[in-house]
Amino acid sequence: MKEFELIGRYFQRAAPSALLGVGDDAAIVRTRPGHDLHVSADMLVEGRHFFADVAPRALGHKTLAVNLSDMAAMGATPRWALLAIALPRADEAWVAEFAAGFFALADAHGVELIGGDTTGGPLTLSVTIMGEAPSGRALRRGAARAGDDIWVSGELGLGALAVRHRLGWLNVNDAELLAAARHKLEYPEPRLALGAALLPLAHAAADVSDGLMADLGHILSASGVAGEVWADSLPSHPLLEADRLAYLDCLAAGGDDYELVFTAPTAKRDRIEAAAAACGCRATRIGRVLDGQGGRLLDAAGQTVKLHKEGYDHFG
Repeated sequence: MKEFELIGRYFQRAAPSALLGVGDDAAIVRTRPGHDLHVSADMLVEGRHFFADVAPRALGHKTLAVNLSDMAAMGATPRWALLAIALPRADEAWVAEFAAGFFALADAHGVELIGGDTTGGPLTLSVTIMGEAPSGRALRRGAARAGDDIWVSGELGLGALAVRHRLGWLNVNDAELLAAARHKLEYPEPRLALGAALLPLAHAAADVSDGLMADLGHILSASGVAGEVWADSLPSHPLLEADRLAYLDCLAAGGDDYELVFTAPTAKRDRIEAAAAACGCRATRIGRVLDGQGGRLLDAAGQTVKLHKEGYDHFG
């Protein structure tokens, strides 16, 4: 297929909330009164962020999901997306499946595709996402305060377990656990409802994409505070509970979770738990913010736990 035929057939859709969508040199959007525009970009590269044999429908889902997770971490509502794709070849069946996965998630969250680019090259997928939050009320990394609780949504560790098993770093024989891990890796669900619900409750937040301790570290560094995390409190899939120690690096530093780590005043504990339940997920209190610098993972005896790495390094 030629470039503009591919765009027209699979990616040109109506964008009613945009002033101008796909088909011109630039899109035009207007935020609602009383809202700030939030913009983020993420890139996925074959061999670095996903395996070459991943199903294109799953890849379409994840390409958008990782960007929606950034909006969730800010408490923003996603509105519009730009999609840039480099394709080794114009494989119509592959593109159709990719688009189906992308738009299924976009439609579920009211996101409109308003532009982008296509070219030939090594398989690379890049999304620029735009969203809105009430003016001046975004969740920022630099707003944590000493005395805050540290929380995380959902469960940790499954995405990293799937990657490490595939690479031969972990030997996992439980078929049910492997199936759950692969689903988490390929079909992450961004915590958009929870992020919005946290706007009046939390001080600071980040999404857990590179690993819990690494992403929490961004909050602590930006806020000029320290933090301690209790290893025994990290929420995991029930099938991981039997051997938590073996999977601790996956839980605390593995990445590919796309959960939210956030800090909030101790007085908001009941409201946070209720908000998470209303959003269909759980929120677990895993530590506290302190005066000082840096983050520590502690065992039940209060001793620092040494991890192989605190998180994923794109150049490591």
